[in-house]
Amino acid sequence: MRKHTAGLRLVDVAEHAGVSIATASRALSGAAGVSEALAERVRAVATELGYVANVHARSLASGASPAVGLVVHEIGDPYFAEIASGVLEVAGAHGRMVQICHTGRDPHAEVAQLRALAGAGVGIIVVAGSGHLDRDVQAQLKAQVQAFEATGGRVAVIGRHPQLGVDAVVPANVAGGRAIADHLLQLGHRRIAVAAGSRRLATMADRLAGVEQALGDHGLRLADLPVVEAAFTLDGGKDAARQILDAHPDVTAILALNDDMAVGVLSVLGERGVSVPDDVSVTGFDDVTVAGHLSPALTTVRLPMKDMGRQALELALLPRAARARRRTAEQRLMVRASTAPARGVRPPA
Repeated sequence: MRKHTAGLRLVDVAEHAGVSIATASRALSGAAGVSEALAERVRAVATELGYVANVHARSLASGASPAVGLVVHEIGDPYFAEIASGVLEVAGAHGRMVQICHTGRDPHAEVAQLRALAGAGVGIIVVAGSGHLDRDVQAQLKAQVQAFEATGGRVAVIGRHPQLGVDAVVPANVAGGRAIADHLLQLGHRRIAVAAGSRRLATMADRLAGVEQALGDHGLRLADLPVVEAAFTLDGGKDAARQILDAHPDVTAILALNDDMAVGVLSVLGERGVSVPDDVSVTGFDDVTVAGHLSPALTTVRLPMKDMGRQALELALLPRAARARRRTAEQRLMVRASTAPARGVRPPA
């Protein structure tokens, strides 16, 4: 039997197996009404021909609403939990289930999760979280996205994902980085340390670019500040804080580039008896729900995370456009009790 590799349809499998299209469909989907012997014969023919079912077309033909796949970096991170709540809200309104996958911030796991979701028959995939600046990773991700969309699937992303060319909701990370750094500089802080995640993340590159812009406005350079890269988590914030305090005990402010890290920073400062904000001011980024309820309440940049999740799925529910759509999620500086003027600096009028 000649093996076909392109343009193969279910009707081809049915013809080669000597059954109706309906029987071939039931045999390949595992539906009732087909004997195991006949189902096995149809599956063997499909394998021999190299047939791969278009699960999206099959779902549409049956009248079912394909599920939504949501890929997040850390399901325990409040940032992603709030995004997920927005995705779930829109999915529920459209009668769709959501399958959530967790990558553990491993870019290769992210590619594998996309492949698994495509194989599981979801009709839409939303990728939440920063893109990676590694070209090889981006190429792998792009290939997987293109393969999924070629079968009728839709993809939308949250964050800056270079090269993907799909609909995106992009947080104002540069503007937010500039706003939070400018806040500290306006308070007279000059001995500022930065607790950052990996610079290979587009989110981190953008937030640091904003910080650098604010520093430049004050005649300073990012290269002159201690920037400690650690895991983009609470424990990573703890690690960064310990390194900063050990190597730079004279800092008057620690700028953490997400709230999870900021919580870790506050924990270490508390352990070491460092008063916040009297001795050291601390800032975060994202404004997760708990940020305003910490002691002291955290000065941070607010991103509309739940709305970002909503917008991403709403974009993916639209037909694919000739050019990828882009929505910007605006930032807002939230000044709270964790920041104060640097020691010896008069409070701003």
